[in-house]
Amino acid sequence: MKRLLRSWGMQVQTFASGGEFLLALERSPDADCAVIDVQMPGMTGLEVQAHLNDAGLDVPVIFMTAHETERVEEQALRAGAVGFLRKPFTDEALVGLIRNALQRRRKPFVGETRHGQRRKNREEPSHEDE
Repeated sequence: MKRLLRSWGMQVQTFASGGEFLLALERSPDADCAVIDVQMPGMTGLEVQAHLNDAGLDVPVIFMTAHETERVEEQALRAGAVGFLRKPFTDEALVGLIRNALQRRRKPFVGETRHGQRRKNREEPSHEDE
């Protein structure tokens, strides 16, 4: 998958588990999109998604699975997933979902970080200057 996405011009990082991914996000919360398998070692993809939501991280999530049930898909989408793929899927289906997720991703506006936190503009007057 890493080679496939890089061949489409995407920067990719892979992780052995959901926990490893969450630790990496704690150090650098700059993921533009996450493609997560429902079944993973340590914690499920739904648990990873719950951690992202609880932390308030704005990372679009696309799920993939070979063991899907409608209940799992409904739960993932209800929790904010932007896509759900059943294995086997085509390269174009995956890349299309990722591109859609990246296009829909909210861009920050001046004075706001990517995760919605307010940052002080150096040129903004402080209350002491009034």
